[in-house]
Amino acid sequence: MKNYSNLGVFKSKGRLFHEPVNLYRSDFQRDRDRIIHSSSFRRLKHKTQVFVNTIGDHYRTRITHSIEVAQIARSICKYLKLNDDLGETLSLAHDLGHPPFGHAGEDALNECMKQHGGFNHNIQTLRIVMNLDKKYLNFNGLNLTIDTLDGLIKHNGPILSKPNRFKNIVGFDKLLKKINLKKSPSLEAQISSISDNIAYNNHDIQDGITANIFNLKDLREINFFDDIYKKFKHKFVGKDMNIVLFQIIRDSINLMVKDLINNTILNIKKNKIKNTNDVYNSKEPLVTFSNKFLNVEREIKDFLKYNMYNNSKVLKKNNHGKKVLRYLFKKVSKNPSKYFKLNNSRISMLRETTDYLSGMTDRYALNLYKKIK
Repeated sequence: MKNYSNLGVFKSKGRLFHEPVNLYRSDFQRDRDRIIHSSSFRRLKHKTQVFVNTIGDHYRTRITHSIEVAQIARSICKYLKLNDDLGETLSLAHDLGHPPFGHAGEDALNECMKQHGGFNHNIQTLRIVMNLDKKYLNFNGLNLTIDTLDGLIKHNGPILSKPNRFKNIVGFDKLLKKINLKKSPSLEAQISSISDNIAYNNHDIQDGITANIFNLKDLREINFFDDIYKKFKHKFVGKDMNIVLFQIIRDSINLMVKDLINNTILNIKKNKIKNTNDVYNSKEPLVTFSNKFLNVEREIKDFLKYNMYNNSKVLKKNNHGKKVLRYLFKKVSKNPSKYFKLNNSRISMLRETTDYLSGMTDRYALNLYKKIK
């Protein structure tokens, strides 16, 4: 087990609103717990991952996906002796801003708000944790640490252009004085981002086979999965297909995590990374797959796009989700006070309407659509 604790974020930069130290939990444990206890996190259980939540109980939802991402990120951070609490927190929070109907819902809301700043689920996550999730006496939002907010903003890399995209986030000006958007994210944030890819690439395959959208024979067209199948073929005789599939996905995740860890260590050595400042000043990502596994990942994404995301049944459900959100946006924005309490803040009425719609679960949006249609 490698020890790169000197590269991890263990000392918090504090919070935007000062709070006394907790004697029993670190700042990052408190961040994680605030995410878990938030209403936004709870609602993820009824939000689409790939399959609309009403289709069946055996498919991933946003909440199960987030938990699986957190497990992978925590394991990697723990092995490298980084801050696994921070890695877990970022992973649990990364999809809080997703609207109903997954990326189809995001596309619909972005289209509706095209002339008013658009809609992006990553930015919506920040709006939620910094303002919208209200439950504390002394501040709006969850008042997460500066380090967690920095990781949420930059988990896909530094922000080198269009910083005005964050203008609709209440309190962001204050945060900008504490962080540098052009610096690279922490190793924990980078790990969370790649863990997201590992989770959805593998679990979307598992859900796709479970839904009979494609089968194991189709999957074996990818050499990576064919090699895994051949490795365990002698043990698969007479076994239930669910066990066979689980073993293949399990081994796939293990191989990806192993490659990611080994290649990240090589990157740290190659770039002579000695401390967290070196991490932040790095001009390239440090947490990456090897070239071999980058090709594997690309092949898996192409397979999923062709066989699953563009499948007629999936597209039909997604297109209906878009239709529902477009209609709700049109109706609710005409008379928002009929549906929710306006804040009368400096945020536009249309942005508040988008906050309201994006916070819905699939089920709630569908029921409201049927009610007012």
